[in-house]
Amino acid sequence: MTQKLVLLYYRFYHAIFDRLRLLDGLAPLLLRWYLAPTFWMAGSRKIDFSTWLPYSNVVAWFGNPDWGLGMPMPTLMAFLAGWSEVLGAICLTLGLAVRWISIPLMMTMLVAAATVHWENGWQVIADKDAPFANERVIEATVRLEKAEALLQQYGDYSWLTENGSFAIINNGIELAVTYFIMLLTLFFIGGGRYVSVDYWLAYFWPNSRQRQV
Repeated sequence: MTQKLVLLYYRFYHAIFDRLRLLDGLAPLLLRWYLAPTFWMAGSRKIDFSTWLPYSNVVAWFGNPDWGLGMPMPTLMAFLAGWSEVLGAICLTLGLAVRWISIPLMMTMLVAAATVHWENGWQVIADKDAPFANERVIEATVRLEKAEALLQQYGDYSWLTENGSFAIINNGIELAVTYFIMLLTLFFIGGGRYVSVDYWLAYFWPNSRQRQV
């Protein structure tokens, strides 16, 4: 009886999921197109396309140890970070060299998490009731409650919150880690079936041993 139930389950499993293989390019496509505008915005804010070099204020932020990242060779670091993000956005949009471009983008996310976000903890938005709330988040929440009380007393609070409630940006590692995991997924699965340049290059390349990417 148990063996029949197991066989029945696997027949049902394969009947459903074997047919869904035609759509298995959808998930990597959505991952790529979710990440592409994020990296384009980040990279285009670093690179001056009239000179192909990073903006001077970006270089200063990369190099300054007091109010910036304090990195060595800040011009080079800003150049590499900016162009990794710009080219990464283009490659992710097209599905071109997805596995290759995921590597520098993952490195960028690790550096960002370690140098920009780490000391702020996990959360992007300060929420004392969320998991991993640290002392910084709890103190920020107290300040938010005080600010809301002042606005309710002296401002038009209903109008101010009509399109959304107030929040304090904690700028933790949450998004950097999320993007890293998404890129790591793309590194292993590639750009996806049918909807990436990588797939068609592998499909039509005469000496390709791999028919799917």
